[in-house]
Amino acid sequence: MMIEVGIVGASGYSGTELIRMLSTRSDVSITRLVAATSAGKQVSELYPAFAGVVDLTFESFDADALAGLDVVFIALPSGEAMNIVPQLLNRVGRIIDLGGDFRLPTPELYEQFYLHKHTAPSLLGEAVYGLPELNKHQIVDAHFVANPGCYPTSAILSLLPLLKSGLILPDGIVINSLSGVSGAGRSSSIEMSFAEVNENVWAYKIGKHQHIPEIQTVLEHAARQRVGFSFVPHLIPINRGIYTTIHANLVVSTTTGDVNEVYREFYTDAPFVRIRQTVPQIKDVTMTNFCDIAFFIEPRTNQLIIISTIDNLVKGAAGQAIQNMNIMLGLPEETGLMRKELQHA
Repeated sequence: MMIEVGIVGASGYSGTELIRMLSTRSDVSITRLVAATSAGKQVSELYPAFAGVVDLTFESFDADALAGLDVVFIALPSGEAMNIVPQLLNRVGRIIDLGGDFRLPTPELYEQFYLHKHTAPSLLGEAVYGLPELNKHQIVDAHFVANPGCYPTSAILSLLPLLKSGLILPDGIVINSLSGVSGAGRSSSIEMSFAEVNENVWAYKIGKHQHIPEIQTVLEHAARQRVGFSFVPHLIPINRGIYTTIHANLVVSTTTGDVNEVYREFYTDAPFVRIRQTVPQIKDVTMTNFCDIAFFIEPRTNQLIIISTIDNLVKGAAGQAIQNMNIMLGLPEETGLMRKELQHA
């Protein structure tokens, strides 16, 4: 079966990553590439690396032109997918939104953190939250998936097993994440310029980052209790990758073996979560769909220190979206996503 796909927002970092990864698959035909600001340009004109690989032209959005496609990925900044999804729901087979417009349960929560009005509030709750390690059974039958954010992916995967097992206290959790500059998207700004980012580290959106309610909503729903945490994101001078360090208080003194068993049992059927015995490094997950997690017990404070790493453009965006597509279409979720295949893309 040939899977016909379209990508809306195809010229941005996540969209380009989708092109890179999907173009290597013999079972996928990239049929339409929508990029409003680049409409009329050849893909290879904007990205010469695709010359002779993807011979398509970016086009303006037209819901009728996308009609009949098996899967449409939407890789747009927040505030844009909500205007497009209603036009596509009855026209295409499946929709996977990589943005934040449909991850939260209420328009009030969305507007508080994303700082603009939600124009399709009736569709909130319609999308399945696309974290395969949590919602695989719902994703199987889904026609509309909200792909998780990059920061939430690294934090939620680290904390889910611990909260569901009752191993850590649900309050007083501290999450610190460091991200490469591609997480901010391709649009230019002074803050993202080389001179500002190079040889520098800075925290931003402290206490008001748009991913805070996503992390809270998912963890509380899974753990069936209130979860209290702080989250501080940092920008670091690398292109891609997220490095998350979490401090959580243990309920009782425990052993490394007990914690390890909790993780391994929870992620038995999760091919892209690797529980490591050594400190994870971003270079080990770059250009892959893996999330590497390691933990360390601090007996002096009875705390658990968890470290996770992902590639924000793969497991944090395009790779996870393709993982969701595979599940939705009844394919092995690893299809086209293992390390060897990605590195040869």
